[in-house]
Amino acid sequence: MDNKKEIKLVSACLLGINCMWNGGEKNCPELAELFKQGLLVPVCPEQLGGLPTPRVPSEIQEDGRILAKDGKDVTDNVKNGAEVASRIAKSVGAKEFIGKSKSPSCGCGKTYDGTFSGKLIDKNGVTADLLQKNGIKIKTEKEFF
Repeated sequence: MDNKKEIKLVSACLLGINCMWNGGEKNCPELAELFKQGLLVPVCPEQLGGLPTPRVPSEIQEDGRILAKDGKDVTDNVKNGAEVASRIAKSVGAKEFIGKSKSPSCGCGKTYDGTFSGKLIDKNGVTADLLQKNGIKIKTEKEFF
């Protein structure tokens, strides 16, 4: 591979992989093209943390826990998945992460407020936050283009 090309981590759902909470995906054809060129490494932190697909949607609470809509605490799963994603980023030398907007794992800049009401707050998802703390630039699919 050309050493001048920068590898980026990307939320797997943005490449058409059915790993979102509802079993769906948010395919971005432009990102799929970069993947075909070998420039993107897909990750789904929630799956990497052991959560199933489909799964009950979850949101970050005011106290930092991540709760599923049914009340189940999935904080450890999400944090473990973030750690795995961080190790993957380090192993491939990724300097940037393109995360699915609003996700409690991958969201960059804004996530849901924990009330399951659709309200957004200024907060990164757990994976995006960890990657940023490790010096990786984060952005959403909407900011990438």
